[in-house]
Amino acid sequence: MLTPVSYVGRVVVLLAAVLVTTSITMSGEWGEEGVTYGQLGKDVILTCAGASPGSPVEWRWDGATVLPGDSAAPPGQLLLPRAQLASEGIYSCHDTSGLLLSSTALRLGRLPGVPSFSCRASNYENFSCFWASSVETFLPTRYIATYRKRLQQPKDESQRSPTSDMGLCIQDPAHPLLCTVSKSQFWSSYRMNVTEVNPLGSSFRLQDITVQAILKPDPPEGLRAEPVPAAPRRLHVSWEYPSSWPREPHFQLRFRLQYRPVIYNSWSVVETANVSEVITDAFMGLEHVVQVSAKDFLDAGSWSEWSAEAWATPATGQTAAPSEAATAAAEPEWPAEEPSLAPNNEPVAGRSDPTEKVAVLVSLGVFAFFVLAVILAFAFLLWIRMKKHSKEATKNHDLLAAAIHMKALPKAQIL
Repeated sequence: MLTPVSYVGRVVVLLAAVLVTTSITMSGEWGEEGVTYGQLGKDVILTCAGASPGSPVEWRWDGATVLPGDSAAPPGQLLLPRAQLASEGIYSCHDTSGLLLSSTALRLGRLPGVPSFSCRASNYENFSCFWASSVETFLPTRYIATYRKRLQQPKDESQRSPTSDMGLCIQDPAHPLLCTVSKSQFWSSYRMNVTEVNPLGSSFRLQDITVQAILKPDPPEGLRAEPVPAAPRRLHVSWEYPSSWPREPHFQLRFRLQYRPVIYNSWSVVETANVSEVITDAFMGLEHVVQVSAKDFLDAGSWSEWSAEAWATPATGQTAAPSEAATAAAEPEWPAEEPSLAPNNEPVAGRSDPTEKVAVLVSLGVFAFFVLAVILAFAFLLWIRMKKHSKEATKNHDLLAAAIHMKALPKAQIL
């Protein structure tokens, strides 16, 4: 429910927008003097200034007496029904002697549509909003961008000013579709208002944003990739923080490095909090391409765009120890197939290093030992059961033989 102070604040913002719109429309700042603006598809009426009431006048269109079809000329006026873009031009009115009385340039267009816009924070100190028109108006257009910071309601309403948390989103004349809010508060929410204005009217859109949700750093800068001497499968990659990100102890970035041989399409990806990384599974003799992106260390917002690419080839012609030479000879210099069958735009996990391979082998060995132990235990239990069954069978056989023997003896001998 709106409090009286909140209601007054909204009224102030809307009134300011209306006043600015009215001043722009009425001041003639939309173009040269003597321009009349009309709405496409609507009836347009031009008035001959300087003509005596009721006196006949002659209208000319771009200097010719031929007027657009369906036009009508009541005394002192010219009616253009359902005007279209083809009806634009310079209209002049003359008296019966041909003397020019007045002229105007007619421009036709549409009312502004509701603008679409989005906001992005390249750091935790400022954020910018970008917008675009949803309707092609064919008319000169301006934008008014304002914000209202959404604060917690104070206990005493008298301590809060209706306009204390409002301001203009500053526009750069060189970028008419962008504005910036400086010294923003990282954990605060803002209600943005972007109003599109042209000579026929205005339209606006409201949107609530939270700075931490729209955080998207600029890409890292100064990316470099270099071969590591005497290491045919290593590349050293380094980069720098984006210049737009202030380096403070409590606001750090983490990075995502992707790399691949240039002849393949699948990427390997690793994450790090450092500004350098050593690739340990590069392919010998192949040129590699690397890129890096950044994100807030606490996972706020989204990843930056990928940086510009850097290229490097692992070192060749190195002198290796005998054991290293034997290991290198055992490894194929050219890969038999692509590192991964993942889609081109979907990064794959980074390749394992020797430590990971050893861990996998140990895990497989433990698993094999466990399976063998289970099999042996099962075989032992089966052997015990068979042995017990064999003893019982022998005992039953002895009892049966004794019974047969007793049956075969004479009755007197049995008694």
